[in-house]
Amino acid sequence: MSYSPTLSSGFAATQNKSKFITPVSGICSLCDDACIGPCELGLAAVLGAQTVYPTTTGPNQIASEKIYPIDYSHFNINGRVFGASGSKPTYEDAAIYNVKLESEYGTLHKVKSALPIILPALIKLNWKDYFGGAAMAGVTCIIGEDAKSKDKALIIKDGKIVDFPFLKEALDSFNKYYRGYGQIVPQCNVEDDFLGVPEIAIQKYGAEAIEFKFGQSAKGTQPAVKLANIDEALAKKEMGWLVHPNPEDTEVKKAYSDGVCPNFYMYGRLPLWDEEFFEKRIAALRSIGMKNVYFKMAGFDSIDIERVLRIASKNDVDMVTFDGAGGGSGYSPCKMMNEWGLPTVVLESKLVDIVGKLKREGLCMPAITITGGFTAEDNVFKALALGGGDINAVGLCRASMAAAITGKNIGDAIKSDNIPAHLIKYGASVQEIFADLPDLRALYGKEANDFSTGAIGVFSYLNKIAFGIKHFAALNRKFDVKLFNKDDLIPLTKAASDLL
Repeated sequence: MSYSPTLSSGFAATQNKSKFITPVSGICSLCDDACIGPCELGLAAVLGAQTVYPTTTGPNQIASEKIYPIDYSHFNINGRVFGASGSKPTYEDAAIYNVKLESEYGTLHKVKSALPIILPALIKLNWKDYFGGAAMAGVTCIIGEDAKSKDKALIIKDGKIVDFPFLKEALDSFNKYYRGYGQIVPQCNVEDDFLGVPEIAIQKYGAEAIEFKFGQSAKGTQPAVKLANIDEALAKKEMGWLVHPNPEDTEVKKAYSDGVCPNFYMYGRLPLWDEEFFEKRIAALRSIGMKNVYFKMAGFDSIDIERVLRIASKNDVDMVTFDGAGGGSGYSPCKMMNEWGLPTVVLESKLVDIVGKLKREGLCMPAITITGGFTAEDNVFKALALGGGDINAVGLCRASMAAAITGKNIGDAIKSDNIPAHLIKYGASVQEIFADLPDLRALYGKEANDFSTGAIGVFSYLNKIAFGIKHFAALNRKFDVKLFNKDDLIPLTKAASDLL
């Protein structure tokens, strides 16, 4: 059995012409000599190197299509009928509404979280409501790397950013709804760091935290972006990007003038950060007001995972997020999204082992978040249970953005008196159709009626996740998220048993 997808893919809206497929290759078993190439192979014959990346990204989200041999569905959730842990054993107290999901994390400065959830890094699509909804739900969210590329008003002088109004807008989209829970955190890749994004975020726009990103777009390498012409290549070079071939080179300029120059690509540098870098960099940023520091990792080699956690422990890092295979949001290479890294459930199991080892050595661990393909409360509960207290939160990225997009579109449809047919039975107004608005009004007052429906959508989606988790918690007679552990899981396969 092959686990890899065929050459039909949402990455480029491609499809195999035949229903008969050679499993090992994904190609049609009969390759027709009259075919015009609707599959990935055919598209590559035309677009070449561009098809390493999704061609459908932009106003969309893209993620892994590979079927992995193990995931969280290989576990069922246990249940109990006696007692009540984390609650008084009374009918009034041992109820779903009293399950405690609130927590806090942080080393030098504590951050309260209303839910064991974060919204990982994004800066595309309906990001305003993604961040606003996070604040409403009381959870931390991350502004994606390279946000500077979104800012037409960006000003760079002497190799450093001196004006970045887009970043202020992103921070404000969370801060205007902030209610004492969660934090909004600008993410920083190598280029961002070179250009001084952390400094301007903290000193000019009031950010309290920075996340350092190992890898790109939840995956391992930075993207190579094809540039239209030599003028664009020169502009990107001036902004500090690596550009290949070098547009400033005399021979390259001549080749371009003669019409024989290869494509220009700008490329993001791979992190070459180490222990010495982080010790100095984190200290420097704390000296100018940074309160919290985050790391973003993925399913890299186990030695690297352990090394990053040791760096985090030594430098009082507050949270490290690990992204498993099966996630993604759109800018990673197609095959890297499908074929690279540890499946999320395997990554989590390995993380728990490594964290246990480091704790036995006496190291203090940061809060740890697992993300990669989560969408519903059953998988969130399973991940928290499998973590046994060593996994503090679950990242809900693409799903939360889907809620932001859908909530906004439905709100616009209601306001234009074009209510979707499947929602007519719920009412005729935003107040009637968005069922969790009363919960928002309880937090913010009647002004919540006028909140963006995209942000309401994110809040409502996360409210559903929380409510569902509470049911599974009560099912196991555990009324505090801190009590979830592996005993709450039932393995359904030998592979799942091996992870417990």
